[in-house]
Amino acid sequence: MLFGKKGNLMGLDIGSRTLKLAEIIEKKGQRSLKRFGMADLPQNAIVEGRIKEPEVVADAIRGLVSSVNAREQNVATSIAGYSVIIKKIVVNKMSEEELHENIQYEAEQYIPFDVEDVNIDFHILGDHEANPSQMNVMLVAAKADVINEYIDVIEMADLNPCVVDVDVFVMESVFEDSYLQEEKSIALVDIGANKLNVNIVKDNVSAFTRDVAIGGEEITREIANQFGLPFEEAEKTKLGQASDKVSPQQLHDIVTSYVSNWCSEIRRVMDFYYSTYPDESIERILLSGGASQTSGFLEQLATETSARVEMFDPFRVLEIDDKEHDKDYLKRVAPQASICIGLALRKVDDK
Repeated sequence: MLFGKKGNLMGLDIGSRTLKLAEIIEKKGQRSLKRFGMADLPQNAIVEGRIKEPEVVADAIRGLVSSVNAREQNVATSIAGYSVIIKKIVVNKMSEEELHENIQYEAEQYIPFDVEDVNIDFHILGDHEANPSQMNVMLVAAKADVINEYIDVIEMADLNPCVVDVDVFVMESVFEDSYLQEEKSIALVDIGANKLNVNIVKDNVSAFTRDVAIGGEEITREIANQFGLPFEEAEKTKLGQASDKVSPQQLHDIVTSYVSNWCSEIRRVMDFYYSTYPDESIERILLSGGASQTSGFLEQLATETSARVEMFDPFRVLEIDDKEHDKDYLKRVAPQASICIGLALRKVDDK
């Protein structure tokens, strides 16, 4: 059957509070959404990108796979946060094979971890702008123990992990697949429960990335602390459920305070980019992630950055059968689905 075709992968985005799963099939050049689903994780099952309760997470994955009747066993997933270092570096020009042999030495100069404890990869971006004897390289280093945690939990869920990617590059890939880039520079901003990723793409190549440990759960914790609410009740209040302990104005003030902080952080990243590329202008920002739909965020970010801000829609180029999927639901959750859709577009033999 098509979804069992060799090389296909199920995209599994393991967020700190939500699992997202997708299967995509391709026939006659047209990609179609076969399966999609989401499931919540309990608080503290994953903390700061580390899987603290692997049995709980594995059970949730198995439950999600069963609920959407997913058939694919091969999985692509991704990681983010402080366990991942992404840095654009400059090295003497050499072949890809030579760089493979020398990358560990080059990486030692840039990463704060012991190179023996990380998995290292790279992508040659091209010649250096000012020195033809050098070249630009995107260096990626991820802690091996974190990668192993994700591999182990997927195997515990009776699935086969084939690809472990990095969130910011998954977003870049699905952006290239789903959007026609009209601007020279565009910012991809993904904000979840506990992390904010910014990837500025220049001429279809990642020019600057940053991960910050902030997100939607900050608001939940603030509500819980201020009003003495259990975490789950505070989460429901944040999402709009009426509360006799938190007035609409109090909720608005808390949300606005944190949204302002997120916008300031994104603005700082953009200012750093402008200091490096003073002739560039970021006129478009695409938002994704569960916290991207926080009330007032899109509007305030547009005001502070003077950019056109839109919600990311990874479903826009996929064929979707009305009989199999609720299009209204997919439209609502589209920003949350971006990474898992990007992962589902990967193949087993991808680099």
